[in-house]
Amino acid sequence: MRVDFTAFFRTLADWTGETERSDRQTGETLLAMMRALVRFDGMVVFAYRDKARPIDLFSTFDADDYNVFVSLYQAGPYLLDPFYHTARAGRSGVLRMRELAPDRFFSSEYYRNYYSQTRLAEELGFFVPTQDGVTVVVSLMRREKTGVFPASEFGLLTDAEPFVAAFVRRAWSGLAERFAETGQGRGRRNEPVSAADKVWRKLNLTDREASIIELVLQGHSSESIGLRLDISTGTVKVHRRNVYRKLGISSQIQLLSIYLKNLQA
Repeated sequence: MRVDFTAFFRTLADWTGETERSDRQTGETLLAMMRALVRFDGMVVFAYRDKARPIDLFSTFDADDYNVFVSLYQAGPYLLDPFYHTARAGRSGVLRMRELAPDRFFSSEYYRNYYSQTRLAEELGFFVPTQDGVTVVVSLMRREKTGVFPASEFGLLTDAEPFVAAFVRRAWSGLAERFAETGQGRGRRNEPVSAADKVWRKLNLTDREASIIELVLQGHSSESIGLRLDISTGTVKVHRRNVYRKLGISSQIQLLSIYLKNLQA
C-alpha cells in the first residue's frame, strides 16, 4: 500500500496539541499513524511487568473479539504467550510471533485451544521497555483473509520503530504505579507471585517440574526444554512422566485443562 504521510503527520500534530490524553485517545492516535504506514486488521496494546497480569491499554476489537484477545487472554493464557515471555525478557524492537514461538508452538494444545481462536495469519509487535521495568507491546494483527505482512511493510515498520518507541514511552509513562494499584501479590524476597506459580504450588509440583511443565505448555519440545534448562532430553522426559503420574493424566490436553481450571479457581 502507499504510505499516507499527510495523514501520519496530521494525526501526530493533532496529538501534540492535546494537553491531557487518555489511553483511548493515545491509542487512537497511534492506530491512525500505523494505518497510514501499513495495512492490518487489528491492534492491541498491552503493558507487561514481571509476572503480573498484563494491563490492556488500548484495542480495536468488537465485543466478541475483545473476549478472546483481552478478557480470556488476561484470565490465564497470557502466561503461555511468546509475547509475554519476550516482554519479560526485556527485548526491544519489531518482532514477529513466528520468530518468537517455541519449536512446537503451532502444534501445542495452547495453540489449538486458545491461539487458534484468534484466526490470525500473522501477529507482530513493537516491544518497548520503559525505565520503570514495564514493557509495552503494540501488536499489529492480520487475519487469514489478509495474509502475512509483506517484507516491504515489515521493513517500513522496522524503520519506524525508534519513533514508535519514543511515542510510547512519552505517552504511557507511570505504568509501574498502575501495576501497583492492581494489588497483585508478591512472595518471598518481595518477588512477584504469578497465577501460574500459585497453580504449581497447589498441584504440589517441585520447582523443576513446574519449570518443565510451563515450557511444555508454551510449546517447547523435550529437546528445546533440555537446551533451555541445561539438562538432558531424557531427564526432561522423566520429569514429564512423573508430573503426568502425579496428576493422574496421560496427555497434554489434560494437562492444559487442569492448568486452566486451576487458574480460574
